[in-house]
Amino acid sequence: MAKKGIACILIVSLMAIAIVQALDKKEEPKESNEAVAQGVKEGAKAPDFELKTLTGETVKLSSLKGKKVMLNFWATWCGPCKAEMPAMEKLFNEADDNVAILGVNIDPQLDVKGFVEEYGITFPILLDEKDKVNTTYQIISIPTTFFIDSNGIIQDKVIGSMPHDAMVGYMEKLK
Repeated sequence: MAKKGIACILIVSLMAIAIVQALDKKEEPKESNEAVAQGVKEGAKAPDFELKTLTGETVKLSSLKGKKVMLNFWATWCGPCKAEMPAMEKLFNEADDNVAILGVNIDPQLDVKGFVEEYGITFPILLDEKDKVNTTYQIISIPTTFFIDSNGIIQDKVIGSMPHDAMVGYMEKLK
């Protein structure tokens, strides 16, 4: 009987030590999370990324330095995203070679190709298959659009659908 009591006390003691250690363990700050948080603010350098298009081409944001960039996050099921697609397509057709319009799709498991065909989209659609860019840019609502100047600096962030004239206005403000 005494052996069982000692064994029980030993087990309870070990469990208590384990619980104390688990509660005492401090989470180290993640430097990358702080950098990401800084990267999505207006006035900060736009975080670089590399994604594939529907046709399998690779687009890297940093390769567009020297161009004004409209970076739009959207999904096929999003009503406001659908509403602004014709305005984005119109802007793309009006734009010169110093402008890049990119649509980052956050639900590539759905029929993105069918959506693009239905809406007649010809600007590059990038597929965020691992949800990495969506996470990096901390997208909490779609559509969300970043206007990035020719130096790679985020000048404006717009949450929600925009009409064509608003898009033009934001693009005209970019250097």
